[in-house]
Amino acid sequence: MTQDVAFNPNGSICAVEGITSPDGRVFGKMGHTERIGAYLYKNVPGKFDMALFASAAEYFK
Repeated sequence: MTQDVAFNPNGSICAVEGITSPDGRVFGKMGHTERIGAYLYKNVPGKFDMALFASAAEYFK
């Protein structure tokens, strides 16, 4: 559990960003993966495009 921006960029309690329902069909995510673009994460290094929506669409095809 950390508030270090390198590991918890959204500052959530216990560094939780996503959670699923017990059956795994509902996924809640705190981070805003749709905010991919130049100059959005100036102080947080790393790759932020997780292709979350594209991966989900591919999975359910």
